[in-house]
Amino acid sequence: MLLSIIAVVLGLALLVWSADFFVDGAAIIARNLGVSTLIIGITIIGFGTSAPEILISLFSVFDDTPDLAIGNAMGSNIANIGLILGATALFIPLSFTSKLINREFPILLLATTLMVWVLWDTQLSFSDGVLLLGFLILSLGYLVRFSKTDKNDPVSLELDQEIPRDVSTARALIKTSIGIVVLVASSKLLVWGAVNIATYLGISELIIGLTIVALGTSLPELAAAIAGARKGEPELVMGNVIGSNMFNSLAVIGLPAVLTDFTISAVAISRDLPVMVGLTILIYLLSRFPRASFCVITRIKGLVLLSIFILYQFVLYYQIVAK
Repeated sequence: MLLSIIAVVLGLALLVWSADFFVDGAAIIARNLGVSTLIIGITIIGFGTSAPEILISLFSVFDDTPDLAIGNAMGSNIANIGLILGATALFIPLSFTSKLINREFPILLLATTLMVWVLWDTQLSFSDGVLLLGFLILSLGYLVRFSKTDKNDPVSLELDQEIPRDVSTARALIKTSIGIVVLVASSKLLVWGAVNIATYLGISELIIGLTIVALGTSLPELAAAIAGARKGEPELVMGNVIGSNMFNSLAVIGLPAVLTDFTISAVAISRDLPVMVGLTILIYLLSRFPRASFCVITRIKGLVLLSIFILYQFVLYYQIVAK
């Protein structure tokens, strides 16, 4: 048991570190090769920030623990909205242009709808994976094409300031390679430890994915979101949450489904999926109303999001204790 706990803690720490290492290196390489900041943000950073969830999902499914994969995907989406946006807004209110919500939220809503569609029968197949990944590719293409017409996109401008300019391509390539290797190893270590803990305590892999794994991968993003808000980059904070949830809904579930069929717990559909969908709709309502040229997630709205997240964690804890 002690060894499994150490594996989870070490796996989470290395996972977060290697994901940042990989994203930084890949972004620098892309910039040095002349790729626009916009495309870097939508593709490389969008994929890189979801790389831990994607690898955990793949290893979980191949280790015959698909509920850990689904719990990780849903739990990450719930934490991104309830914990990251909620706590960040409670700390510093987030103000961003309505253009961000009008352009990217409909894609997230469609991605969430597709996720509900393929999960509803608790069976994931090759065709489900193709549907999810196909929509992801179309969405990325749309965002790149649409955003090329906007040279003053706030997210791109804020991201441009975050990518280092004084790092050589060779050094960035080494950084990216190390990041990938440690990402894979730490993901495998984390899944091994999480499954052992779930087995030892008699807790479902779904609960482990929704709590330990999802929270562990979200806490560093929370720190980054608060830091971004303090530096006056609310567009980047909101854009990262929407982008991460889109990748979680499409790639984290779609990639394993393309490679192998698997079945998930019905509890995930009846208990956890409604919470994820409800929070997704709620951020749109809180952002758009009252209507204005700028959307604002105030401290009160942040408190609402964070309270829902905490209440949901209590529900999960109660169900563990009740068993």
